[in-house]
Amino acid sequence: MAPTASAQADHSVELAITGMTCASCVARVERKLAKLPGVSATVNLATATAHITREDPEVSQEQLIAAVEAIGYGASAMGGESAQEEAETDTESAHLARLRRRLIGSALLGLPVVLVSMIPALQFDGWQWVALLLATPVVAWGAWPFHRAAALNLRHGSATMDTLVSLGVLAAYLWSVGVVAAGGEHLYLEVAVVLTAFLLAGRFFEARAKRRAGDAIRALMDLGAKDVAVLRGGTEVRIPVEGLAVGDLFVVRPGEKIATDGEVVDGSSAVDESLLTGESVPVEVQPGSAVTGATVNSHGRLVVRATRIGADTKLAQIAALVERAQTGKAAVQRLADRISAVFVPAVIALAAGTFGVWMLTGASAATALTAAIAVVIIACPCALGLATPTALMVGTGRGAQLGLLISGPEVLESTRRIDTVVLDKTGTVTEGRMRLVEVVPAAGEDEAEVLRLAGALEDASEHPIAAAIAQAARERLGSLPPVTGFANTQGRGVTGTVEGRTVHAGRASWLGQQSLELTGGLAQARDAAEAAGRTVVFVAWDGQVRAALVVADTVKAASAEAVADLERLGLTPVLLTGDNAAAARAVAAEVGIDRFIAEVHPEDKVAEIRRLQEQGRVVAMVGDGVNDAAALAQADLGLAMGTGTDAAIAASDLTLVRGDLRAAGDAIRLARRTLRTIKANLFWAFAYNVAALPLAALGMLNPMIAGAAMASSSVFVVTNSLRLRRFQPLHR
Repeated sequence: MAPTASAQADHSVELAITGMTCASCVARVERKLAKLPGVSATVNLATATAHITREDPEVSQEQLIAAVEAIGYGASAMGGESAQEEAETDTESAHLARLRRRLIGSALLGLPVVLVSMIPALQFDGWQWVALLLATPVVAWGAWPFHRAAALNLRHGSATMDTLVSLGVLAAYLWSVGVVAAGGEHLYLEVAVVLTAFLLAGRFFEARAKRRAGDAIRALMDLGAKDVAVLRGGTEVRIPVEGLAVGDLFVVRPGEKIATDGEVVDGSSAVDESLLTGESVPVEVQPGSAVTGATVNSHGRLVVRATRIGADTKLAQIAALVERAQTGKAAVQRLADRISAVFVPAVIALAAGTFGVWMLTGASAATALTAAIAVVIIACPCALGLATPTALMVGTGRGAQLGLLISGPEVLESTRRIDTVVLDKTGTVTEGRMRLVEVVPAAGEDEAEVLRLAGALEDASEHPIAAAIAQAARERLGSLPPVTGFANTQGRGVTGTVEGRTVHAGRASWLGQQSLELTGGLAQARDAAEAAGRTVVFVAWDGQVRAALVVADTVKAASAEAVADLERLGLTPVLLTGDNAAAARAVAAEVGIDRFIAEVHPEDKVAEIRRLQEQGRVVAMVGDGVNDAAALAQADLGLAMGTGTDAAIAASDLTLVRGDLRAAGDAIRLARRTLRTIKANLFWAFAYNVAALPLAALGMLNPMIAGAAMASSSVFVVTNSLRLRRFQPLHR
C-alpha cells in the first residue's frame, strides 16, 4: 500500500544550506547526507536548499543538520512561515551587503597600490611601506571569503578555485612582505589587490543572481489576497486571509481578489482569471460556480464558501509546481569549475614538485621558493576567474540596454542546445486583450449607426467585451449618446434605451428567447467567427437583429516576423494555449506555426513541456502569465515577456522587457554570443597557463614577469569580453 501524502510529507525535510560556492560543494553535501541510513538528498545550488527524503523517520532533523555542519557548511530548517521567509531574505541581503562592502573597500584601497606600483613617476621614498599598508586590509579582510573557503576545503581534503585564489593572493602578498622587509622594490602587491577586487566583483554579481532564484515562488504567493471579509452571523468581519477555514462564507466586492478557492453561494459576476489562466475573456460565475483564489471579481457582489485553503489552493499548487521544476532542473556546472577540478590540484602539486626538484638539484632555498611562487602566481586563476563573470557582466549589461535580461551563466549553455521553442498564445503571440475586429451589418444596415448605438449601450457595462466594443465605437465615431433604462442579464446580454430606441446586445441564444432571430447572413458570420475562435455579440432594435460584432484577442503585429526569426535560428515553434482548438488553429496559421497544442490547463503546460523533453527535444518556453511560471521553470530555457506577471518573469531564465516577441530571437543570439565569448576566454586563459607553467617551473620566469604575464592574460579576457558591447539586435 502506497504511503499517504501526509506520510510522505512527514518523511521529507527542507534545509537551507549556507557556505556553498560551486558544484563540488553540492556534491559534498549530497554525499554526506546520503551516508545516513535511508536518506536521499537533492541539493540546489541556485536556491541554496536541500530537499531530503527519509525512509526512516527516526533520522531526525537535528541529525541532518549536524551532518551538514560536520563538513563545514551551515544548515537550518525551512518553514512556510512568513517571519522565517523574511528572516531568510534579510540574511541574503546582509550577505550581499557584506560582499558589496568588501568589493568597494578593496577597490578603493587597491587602486592607489596599483597606480604606485605600475607607474614609476608616482613612486616616492617609502612608497613600498605605504603600498603594503594599503594592501594588507585587502588581503586580510577583502579576500577573507576565499581564505575561509580554502581553509574549509583543506580541512576536508579538497581544493577548488578558492584554494588557488587564496594561495595566489597570499603568495604575492607574503613575497612582497619579504621584499619590503629586505629593502627591495620588486613587489607584487598589485597582483594581490587586483585579483581580490575582480573576483569579489564576480562573487557579488553571482550572489545577486542567486538571490533572484526564489523570487518566482514569492511572486506567486504575493498574488493572493491579504485579508478577507468573512460573514459572521450575517455581519462582515475583515480578517487576515490566514484566518479563513474551510466552509467559511466570505464576501467579494467588485474589483477585489477572491481570497481562496471556493464555491459561489450568492450573486453573479464575471471573474477575471487572466493572472492564473492567461485567458483574456472573464468567466461568468453564478451560484454553484467554482472560483479560484487570487482571481479578480470584475463586477457584482459575490458570497463564496471556502472549499480549499493554504497549501491546497490552486495558487499554492502552481507555486509548488514552480518549486519542483526549479529543484529538478540540473544545474549546469560552470566551465571554469570544470577546468579547475583538475587544474587546481595539478598546480598545487606542480608548485610543490618545483620546490622539491630545485632543492634536490642543489639550488638554494631562495631559488627554489622563487620558482615555486612563480608557478603559483603564473597559475593564479585571475583570467580563469574573470572569464565567466566579465563576459557575463558585459553581455548582460548590453542585454539590459536592449531590454533583454539574462539571469545567469547557466542560461547561456541552455540557449546553445535548444531546438524547440514553445510559445504561449495569450499575451505572448497575441495582445492579451479583447478588441473589436469586425462589424457585420445585416442587409441594408449602416455600419456606423450600428456601432454608435451598440457602443453607447455597451459603454454602460463593465464587461471587458463590452468595453472593447465601446472603445472601438469611441475611437471611430467620437462621443457616444447617453443610455437610459440600462439592464444587464448576467453573462447573456444587455438592454437599454438609446435615443428613444430599445437596443439589445448579447448572445444569439439570448436574443432568440426574445423572438429576435438572425437574418441577412448573420448566422454565417457567427459560424465563421466562432470557427476562428472569436466571440460574437449581436445587436438588435425595433424587433430586428441589425448586426454582428466580432471581438477577439488580436495577434501582435510582430509575431509572424518573430516566428520566422526563431525558425532561422534552427528552432521549431510550437503554439501552446488554454484556448479552444479553433482559436489556436487560427492564430497558428496567421503567424506561420505548423504545430499547436490547445485547451491546456496550467498544470498540463508543465506536462506538455516534459513530454517534449522526453521525446529528446531541448525546449525553450516563452510566456507571460502565472499559468506559464511552472512551465517556464520546467523548460530547459524559460523566456518571460516583461509585460507579463512578476511570477512568470521570476521563474524565467531570460526576460524580454520590450514585450516584443521578436526580442526572443535577439535574446537567444546575445546569449549564444556571450557563451562563445566565455569559451574563448577560458580557452586562452587555460592555454596561457599550459604554456607558462613549464617556464615558471624551470625558473625561466621570475615572480615579477609571472605577475605581468598574469595581468596580460586578464587584460585579454576583459578586452575580449568588451567586444560584446557592439552586439546589435535585428529589430529596433
